[in-house]
Amino acid sequence: MANQSYDAIVVGSGISGGWAAKELTEKGLKVLLLERGPMVEHVKDYKTATLSPWEVPHRGRRTIELLENHPNLRRDYVLNELNLDWWAHEADSPYVEKKPFTWFRGYQVGGRSLLWGRQSYRWADEDFEANLKQGIAVDWPIRYKDLAPWYSYVEKFAGIAGNKDNLPILPDGDFMPPFPLNCVEDQVAARIKEKFNGKRAMVHARVANITQPLPGRPGCQYRNKCSLGCPFGGYFSTQSSTLPAALATGNLTLRPWSIVNKLIYDKDSKRATGVEIVDGETNEVIEFDAKIIFLCASALNSAAILMRSATEVWPEGLGSSSGELGHNVMDHHFRLGANGLVDGFDDKYYYGRRPGGFYIPRYRNLGGEKRDYVRGFGYQGGASRSGWSRNVAEIQFGAPLKNELTEPGPWSIGMTAFGEILPYHENTVKLSKTEKDKWGMYVLEMDAEIKENEKKMRVDMMNDAAEMLEAAGVKNINTYDNGYTFGQGIHEMGTARMGRDPKTSVLNGNNQVWDAKNVFVTDGAAMTSAAAQNPSLTYMAMTARAANFAVEELKKRNL
Repeated sequence: MANQSYDAIVVGSGISGGWAAKELTEKGLKVLLLERGPMVEHVKDYKTATLSPWEVPHRGRRTIELLENHPNLRRDYVLNELNLDWWAHEADSPYVEKKPFTWFRGYQVGGRSLLWGRQSYRWADEDFEANLKQGIAVDWPIRYKDLAPWYSYVEKFAGIAGNKDNLPILPDGDFMPPFPLNCVEDQVAARIKEKFNGKRAMVHARVANITQPLPGRPGCQYRNKCSLGCPFGGYFSTQSSTLPAALATGNLTLRPWSIVNKLIYDKDSKRATGVEIVDGETNEVIEFDAKIIFLCASALNSAAILMRSATEVWPEGLGSSSGELGHNVMDHHFRLGANGLVDGFDDKYYYGRRPGGFYIPRYRNLGGEKRDYVRGFGYQGGASRSGWSRNVAEIQFGAPLKNELTEPGPWSIGMTAFGEILPYHENTVKLSKTEKDKWGMYVLEMDAEIKENEKKMRVDMMNDAAEMLEAAGVKNINTYDNGYTFGQGIHEMGTARMGRDPKTSVLNGNNQVWDAKNVFVTDGAAMTSAAAQNPSLTYMAMTARAANFAVEELKKRNL
């Protein structure tokens, strides 16, 4: 097919890609948005979002067939029949695990913006400066002040519910009113503040669920069905937010089933001239041209596209001149913490099913404290009362059991820790030399693991949780460590890191590939370190900033 030309091509329609499409179209560019999977239309294609459990064949639970057919998805909570088609199928899109690696991917319009946990936190000065201070990896080429106005910009549009807490390690933002802490959380938060002299704080979770209406989005309905798609636009997703804005400009062409094989590089101009795709349904190979390209395919897939864009100039892939492409893979290690029971609130309950509970921001290795590891961790959690499905050991059957289950059970509270993983050069992804996917493309080979720093951190992550609950008067405290496999945090980062020197980084401070300045990477691949906070809000701010820069450079004819 003859090439079709656009001002910009955006690869991937998830959180970053949706923002890139919105910003570039609103600035007047004609944009082609490519998504490797099928179309998911807002509201219409949320097929299970309004169903009751008894209207689903297996009540949404796992079947033996699902467990057998999805050996990767079965490793964690993601496998169920309610949104199975929104997770990439292993048979079509395999990968190679040199070391254990759990990779949960969303291959459809909207990507994982339909599936994410929506925890939305700014990074702090400490997070952008830590590499330089500690001599780890390379220095970030940007600081908090560079992203602060863009954090505000994306928060106002996306809608982030949160409280202003005045904590240096967790900068405040432009928030809607928070989802309130319940009575138990309020008391536990007060006791933690008192017992630890204000050095630890339990605050409202900051979530991308709206508590006040936005255009076309009436707000969160407290249904706890976010991962099925929200017909009310209660949470930020490409479908509810950025895609409607981009389409409203008349400047967007959306093309599902478009699997990008590689970028087309012109060695004379030192620019990418377009992309080559494989149609996911017909296997037809098609090329599209553009002045600028935004790679937002997710951290590992963006790296794979750059690797497949190898030429005689860059035999290891576009952006490989530094030797860092595919290296420094990061995630957040978690699946450990503590929980327990709380007395004294049997006459209290709460309203609805909130999309978020509490957050305890990082407090370790700050203010002069030094542990036997560097960096730190935070906690996410909540308090609730058990319902009718609980076990009542003393009452096994009959009317007494039925009567007991008409009342809520005891209050419990729990917290899970999320810890930073350092950017180790030897944690890598690379293209397999033998294994291919359904469309004939070489798949990724994963070779990453946590190291001694993270293992030492995990001791504190579990013990500190119990310490705080005990200080707050929680009873029957149970600690747990369910183990962690790299990738399970679903926060893949670092495969095409930003930096100040083309000899040690793939991207510059404006998210441009050093080797091709009209190619921008603004998803998790760009991250130079991982911090302890969830990264998605930073992707949004970084994408909006880079899109603004790209358009200004186009106007100056620098691209």
